[in-house]
Amino acid sequence: MTSGRWRLDPRRSRVEFRVAMLNGLTSATGHFESYEGRLDMSATPAIELAVDAESVSTGNRRRDRHLRSATFFDAENHPQVRFVSDSVELQGDTLNVRGHLSAREHSIALELNVQVRELDGELEVAAATTAPHRELGMTWSPLGTISPVSELAVRGYLVPES
Repeated sequence: MTSGRWRLDPRRSRVEFRVAMLNGLTSATGHFESYEGRLDMSATPAIELAVDAESVSTGNRRRDRHLRSATFFDAENHPQVRFVSDSVELQGDTLNVRGHLSAREHSIALELNVQVRELDGELEVAAATTAPHRELGMTWSPLGTISPVSELAVRGYLVPES
């Protein structure tokens, strides 16, 4: 099912995040407009995702500027957020993935399960995990009102790479 080289189709995919605020009473959600991803089970690494930090979008221009600033992504000095797999195992319709998420010259280990479904010569994927964003240098939290953990999700389609 996953043999061959695949790339994430950005027109039909989403790279999203959610962060709880005010002790879970509300949350900030957003996505990235620009990213590239690939899957190739015969390569090392098998999975790579590169996200343009400047493309963060929450629907709030002021918040987006703040997220791009040195307080969070520091997009001017660190233009990419990257995930690179260390190991990938296919079990049925699930990829069990271990890898590293890197941003701002910091890196954290992540584990996630990717649901994969073959559909008309493409792969439909859904992955979600949590990440301690403070370990990536994103520590701003007035009065401790922002959760130290972000929920991350990728949903979309992989198309054969030509």
